[in-house]
Amino acid sequence: MSDLLDVTIGKLLEMTAEQYGDHEAVVYHELGLRHTYREFEKICRQAARGFMSLGIKKGEHIAIWATNKPEWLISQFSTAKMGGVLVTVNTNYRKSELEYLLKQSDSTTLILMEQFKDHSYMDTLYEIIPELKTAKPGSLQSRKLPKLKNIIVLGETRFPGTISWTEVMDGSHSISEEALDGRMEELTPGDVINMQYTSGTTGFPKGVMLTHSNLVNNGLNVAACMKLTKNDRLCIPVPLFHCFGCSLGTMASVSVGATMVPLVEFNPRIVLQTVEAEKCTALHGVPTMFISELNLEDFDEYDLRSLRTGIMAGSTCPIEVMKSVVTKMGISEITITYGQTESSPGITMTRTDDPIELRVSSVGRALPKVEVKIVDPATGEEVQRGMQGELCSRGYHVMKGYYNNREATELAIDGEGWLHTGDLAVMDDNGYCKITGRLKDMIIRGGENIYPREIEEFLYQHPAIVDVQVLGVPDQKYGEEVAAWIILKPGVTLTAQDVKEYCKGEISFHKIPRHIHFTDSYPMTASGKIQKYRLRQQTLDLLGTH
Repeated sequence: MSDLLDVTIGKLLEMTAEQYGDHEAVVYHELGLRHTYREFEKICRQAARGFMSLGIKKGEHIAIWATNKPEWLISQFSTAKMGGVLVTVNTNYRKSELEYLLKQSDSTTLILMEQFKDHSYMDTLYEIIPELKTAKPGSLQSRKLPKLKNIIVLGETRFPGTISWTEVMDGSHSISEEALDGRMEELTPGDVINMQYTSGTTGFPKGVMLTHSNLVNNGLNVAACMKLTKNDRLCIPVPLFHCFGCSLGTMASVSVGATMVPLVEFNPRIVLQTVEAEKCTALHGVPTMFISELNLEDFDEYDLRSLRTGIMAGSTCPIEVMKSVVTKMGISEITITYGQTESSPGITMTRTDDPIELRVSSVGRALPKVEVKIVDPATGEEVQRGMQGELCSRGYHVMKGYYNNREATELAIDGEGWLHTGDLAVMDDNGYCKITGRLKDMIIRGGENIYPREIEEFLYQHPAIVDVQVLGVPDQKYGEEVAAWIILKPGVTLTAQDVKEYCKGEISFHKIPRHIHFTDSYPMTASGKIQKYRLRQQTLDLLGTH
């Protein structure tokens, strides 16, 4: 297995371009876009100089709010070259979430696309920052977001107060190649270069600080476990704003010179068309993506014989789905990766040559150079093999910490450097782990982590609501769905539809409770703690599922 690399992301791309210059680096099949590694390296250097021309310094935070457009991919590697910290924004975010992230992250620059589905990102931005309409591009002065200066828009339309992507690329002419080389020399592998926001059980999302070393080496070791090489072509339909896309996808590819074949946004039919046309050998996805691909009525008409490997991750992988992916899609060497954003993200992984039984029943064993142990959550002592406890991990992959949140960092990473995942697991004698539950009540809906507390905090703001409890219930399509139990103020009426309308546009659609019930009281323990597991049972009884 590979040794750890002591390089920055910018240097890694440079090394790969030197070694595999004429090899295809990026293919956007649906856009008819192709770049070799030499071309991609050149474009990323140009964008890096463009960012420098805006006066962006090493360590400044650059947020990006877009789908997997080519500019997203370019931004990932170009910001890493000039030392800007890329802050990834979930495309489902709405006004309050975006405002919180931009403020908490101290971002000085925001790159965004104009619109996503029916959501105008620009309208949302003007709502948060009315000053943008009259601002001089690059010199924004916002009352709510005093640090934010540059707004870069992807697309042809020109908006007041903003800079276009073309202008960024053109700005590169004012910065020499030597100046960029100088900036790259200032960077070290231990510098934070990427920040991703993950919700916390205590309410608001936390900014996970990941270093060059975290991402370079997690990508490298994941690639080794998949036996990924320069001969592979990896289809990436998962969002780049998640670690799954920008670490297990792009970083794994660049670490070995494989070809990245991203989709601008997920569409099961375009996935299969792309795999067939580009002869992709690897495919990533969360279980719901694979399910929708397998269930296409014309599934049998696609030639998927080129597929060999890939990763299914993001939420629990149903055994039947895993088997269908192997037998019907022919991905005989499909792997499962388990981890979290805080671990860049891979902690454990199945290997391509593991027997199918192990690949469907476990989340694999520790990645190379990674330590994993199972501890008693009450005592912190390691438990015997086969016993349930909290999964903890230590190694190069553990985040630097949560941005501006020392307290949360100390709760997550103990004094000996162990990351406490909050997941309950069992490890067998060969080191293979099964995830058996969660210490906290996190909901995983279609690969998206949802924390009940965040939704509860939001719904508490409704004038008619006294109390609310949010929990996850099983769902055939998404794995889990969000349910809410609400206690109303006396004499007030509210319908489930009213609650959903209240959430629309304020929180991401996947967080809006699908099942809403009203009650006068909650089941309690003798000491006054609410018993969520009993609320869950009541929900299942009402839904008629068990």
